[in-house]
Amino acid sequence: MTLSMPGARRIGILQTANGDVEFARSFPSDGENVGAQLTSLRPQWEIDVIPVTEGVFPPSVYAHDAYVITGSPASVHDALPWIKQLGVFIRELHTARVPTVGLCFGHQAIAAALGATVGRNQDGWALGVASTHFECHERWMDPPQDAVVLYAAHNEQVTALPSEARQLGGNAFCPVGSFAVGDHFFTTQYHPEFSEAFMQGLVGHVSTTVDASVIDTARQQLRQTVDAHIFVRWIVQFLEVERPFRSGQYRG
Repeated sequence: MTLSMPGARRIGILQTANGDVEFARSFPSDGENVGAQLTSLRPQWEIDVIPVTEGVFPPSVYAHDAYVITGSPASVHDALPWIKQLGVFIRELHTARVPTVGLCFGHQAIAAALGATVGRNQDGWALGVASTHFECHERWMDPPQDAVVLYAAHNEQVTALPSEARQLGGNAFCPVGSFAVGDHFFTTQYHPEFSEAFMQGLVGHVSTTVDASVIDTARQQLRQTVDAHIFVRWIVQFLEVERPFRSGQYRG
């Protein structure tokens, strides 16, 4: 596996949060955030944010060179047509080996689509920040880091890996915090795309439904510095891994 020279890429960002949460309307969408992060490092890349929650999907997995699946307030277990369709699309991405990154919900959706188990966190919410400790380092994970701190906001997580996956890292609360499948899927349970201001708003939004001690701890943790810049660089480098040409691949 080698890293190719930076060049043009057309990236499809599958937007899985629909903006119905009131506080979030004053912030850019997750898809916009991811697109801005990617183009801050690769300004020549073309970004398409695709609202899959509205039933809008690319016409083919080959419509883009690569994909990112965002986080969502939805559960992968919700009986929603777009979630079922997303699972089908992920399996098509897997068959075609199209490079895809999953963030939080996206991480869980990839796992579930490949037959793994996603369940409620036994200890409740992970809210604030969390450190993923990496036991396995891939070539695209440069600079190498033994641990990466990112924002956390989830009450479900992957509890068993897909059979073809290899675990990259995790922590005591969330053992399967990051995994890879082949050279085409790379995931994290956490949020490199969130800002501190967004997290402050999110914590306030859930404060009436989440235990007060969890809220207090989260607010204290949000004072910490996160490593989003490192993880975003890993994502970019993952998307630049040189792969064999795929029949039907986007040639834009």
